[in-house]
Amino acid sequence: GSSLLTGPEGLMAKERENLKRLKCLRRYRQRYGAEALLHRQLKERRTLATDGAAQQAHTTRSSQRCLAFVDDVRCSNQSLPMTRHCLTHICQDVNQTLFKPCQGSEDVPCNKPVPVSLSEEPCCPLHLRLPPQMYVPEQVLAVPEELESAPTDLYLSAAELQPTESLPLEFSD
Repeated sequence: GSSLLTGPEGLMAKERENLKRLKCLRRYRQRYGAEALLHRQLKERRTLATDGAAQQAHTTRSSQRCLAFVDDVRCSNQSLPMTRHCLTHICQDVNQTLFKPCQGSEDVPCNKPVPVSLSEEPCCPLHLRLPPQMYVPEQVLAVPEELESAPTDLYLSAAELQPTESLPLEFSD
């Protein structure tokens, strides 16, 4: 199909102009010559830099352990990303602002780290105060005994409710 469009006999001047513009737009984002060479070199440098940084970050991350000491023994847990403490000891870092220790209750103190949320006093799931129950189940009403022992002959069956003969309906004002 493209060979038919390229011949001057098959196209008018306006169509040739549109075809030329279309070919230019198709190559618009492609780089040529020195620009293409520089772009490829920059791309290679970036991939080498990011691959090297990723490998270096991986090796340093695997060796980072928590800096907290428990009974003169260093914690063996892995530290959280971008910190020097693990999740259980993150509250010992005075510079962090993402975790607070749980206040617990008056009877049982608790110091588990809890993520800071929109509430003023963040609590762990053990000490979370639930809102009051909104649904109150209905109480079952006691049926008096005289209603339970009522005779059943007062009720009509479906057959007794059907009229046996057709009566004319009369309307009066």
